[in-house]
Amino acid sequence: MILLAIGVVLLGVFALCFRQERRRFSNGVLLLLGILFVGSGLVGSGAEGEGAELLFFFGLALSPLLVLVLAGLLMLNGVVMLRREGMRVANLLSLGLGVALLIPYALLVWAVVSEWFVLGALLLAVVLVAAYLGFVLVAFLLYSVVYGWVTRTDNALAIVVHGSGLLGDRVPPLLASRLDRAMGIWRVDRAHGPSPLLVTSGGKGSDEKVAESVAMAAYLVEHGVPADEIMQEDRSTTTRENLVFSRQLLARQGIDSRILLVTSNFHVLRTALLARSVGIDAQAVGAPTARYYLPSALLREYVGILAEHKVLNAVMCALLAAGPVALAIYGAAH
Repeated sequence: MILLAIGVVLLGVFALCFRQERRRFSNGVLLLLGILFVGSGLVGSGAEGEGAELLFFFGLALSPLLVLVLAGLLMLNGVVMLRREGMRVANLLSLGLGVALLIPYALLVWAVVSEWFVLGALLLAVVLVAAYLGFVLVAFLLYSVVYGWVTRTDNALAIVVHGSGLLGDRVPPLLASRLDRAMGIWRVDRAHGPSPLLVTSGGKGSDEKVAESVAMAAYLVEHGVPADEIMQEDRSTTTRENLVFSRQLLARQGIDSRILLVTSNFHVLRTALLARSVGIDAQAVGAPTARYYLPSALLREYVGILAEHKVLNAVMCALLAAGPVALAIYGAAH
């Protein structure tokens, strides 16, 4: 009952924080902790905790197998990404993570065979750090879904579409999906009230013939959007610049709230967090993405989240690894 009570309190705190400001990653941490504590409390409320013991046994038995399955799926996705998207560092994330997940198993086999206590202790440090990073990943995935579900798309004064790269001067499928999503929202809002302003946001890359915003605006016009209802932000090269420059552009039109940011579904949560950090009053919605592309894209977003909170994550990992490392040092000395 104690675990259940803690879980209910955590979920209550999550609800309050979510209502106050949904663009916080800590909301996802609170939500996941609340679910875990409530689930543990409900399972453990059986006769003398037999349910909890059974769950623990199956979790202990199946976890290694599930990690191996996950490693295999990630490596398979990595191969697909390389075949379809080409040899780029970003496309190696799935393959690299799949290989990395196998390393602790190799170390464990080595430690057992060689009966090396020091290696076993170091392996424990790796497992604890991996567990923390896994928790953050699950919190990120869970809250990305929750945030995407609850974001409203009606009553917007402006819809900002974020660029994602061109093929020369052509809009590729990923960017077309964002533009189609924005047009769908624009048409619905226009039918029920004042037409929101559409902003295409994206500068010109070194391998692009025109600025992304220009090609995006042309795409919108080709699909029936009046040119006088589109504004172009053609300086940005990153998501943060998309937000800052679009805010400046909209401010000159007297718009500083009820702004909707349209990006790909995997990029929604991080876009919302960045919007809060730069002080723009906006929420984000996502456009569909090809399934084969999602794992690598989500991993890039996850790495971005870790990097933006690098000090906190480094401290947490160091604290978790400190105990096993100390044991390894002690074992080596004796």
